[in-house]
Amino acid sequence: MLNRRRFLRTVSVSLLAAPLATEAQPVGKAYRIGYLTVPSRETAGRVANTFQLALRDLGWIAGQNVVVDYRFADSNLDRLPDLAADLARLRADVIVAGANAAVIAAKNASRTIPIVMFLAIDPVGSGLVASLARPGGNITGLTLTAGPEIYGKQLQLLKDAFPRVSRVAILVNLAVPSYARALREVEIATRALGLQRQVVEIRDPGEFDKAFAAITTARPDAIFVPSDSMFYQHRVRLAHLAAKTRLPAMWGLRDHAEAGGLMAYATDLDDLARRAATYVDKILKGAKPADLPVEQPTKFELVINLNTAKALGLTIPPSILARADEVIE
Repeated sequence: MLNRRRFLRTVSVSLLAAPLATEAQPVGKAYRIGYLTVPSRETAGRVANTFQLALRDLGWIAGQNVVVDYRFADSNLDRLPDLAADLARLRADVIVAGANAAVIAAKNASRTIPIVMFLAIDPVGSGLVASLARPGGNITGLTLTAGPEIYGKQLQLLKDAFPRVSRVAILVNLAVPSYARALREVEIATRALGLQRQVVEIRDPGEFDKAFAAITTARPDAIFVPSDSMFYQHRVRLAHLAAKTRLPAMWGLRDHAEAGGLMAYATDLDDLARRAATYVDKILKGAKPADLPVEQPTKFELVINLNTAKALGLTIPPSILARADEVIE
């Protein structure tokens, strides 16, 4: 299955490139959609392509009745304000924005252009919307997490797979304001499971080596890495560093397992991208963001990398393998 997914990812990059080459030459009347996300084109290409294919299924064809302007920040948050301002200058009819930082940049660029978020964490606590049921303003869309329960589920799966785990190192990116709330929720989950925690703070990729050196010194039983756009962008490097500790690790996005991480229980990003397209469809047909409730994820997947388990000398219980949506071999 992994080989098939890699094939689809390669195809997605080529499909995504075609509309980008023709996006400035629409045929007849066309709406303009801005697509703003934190990772690079290479990293985020599959999800962007899923979004574009979902638009096509809804009757919105790039280069015909819509123009899709893609802006990838290459994990440089400082680029987001200029990229968002560029989309506003192009008079986008709607902006699709990924992580919180991208949504904030889009919001600061325009208080009138509809914004569809689809990877946001705690949008109410972050001040992006007034409430999930009545978002108000010009922002609506989807959250990345389904509330604090997701962290408890991830940590429970980690403990089910490795019952002797009692102390967990938690990697957090405190450069992202919404992570403070996520960390509080992770701490609640660890207490409920009777786990001790070692919080390891990171603010930029230059601190990765230092962080994993601290983990190695503290000698926890496992590692937990919640979802984050910076961690996603550098998932191959992080998987390598985690493997060097020879500790079991739970990751917050499935792509971490594909990159060599041991296991991931995560929101299905492709499903979020497809659902984001339905928001765009409604808005282009006249709906207002303030009237469209923010929705939470409904599809999740457990992915286990058996190759990594074997390399680390770890045994995944058959009961956990049976629960996996995908096993990478």
